[in-house]
Amino acid sequence: MSKAKSYANAPADIAEELENSVAIDDFLPSPGTIAESLKKQETVPVTMKLKKDTVERYKRFAAKKGIKYQSFVSTVLDTYAKHL
Repeated sequence: MSKAKSYANAPADIAEELENSVAIDDFLPSPGTIAESLKKQETVPVTMKLKKDTVERYKRFAAKKGIKYQSFVSTVLDTYAKHL
């Protein structure tokens, strides 16, 4: 990170946690890499609420790549979970 950030306007406990936090490298692959790695696996239906603009952005990207957006979202979650 190139600049130090100030969290002076955050509540004291949150500001302290943010000031003491440690940045980590981004370990998620690019959306393009995820799109290329999609493969058919057994799935389970799930109901969840996502931000409208996020779903619209994923749908646009998936349409450009010719993939299903739900498969793309699933792969993003799978990739993240593998690094927990």
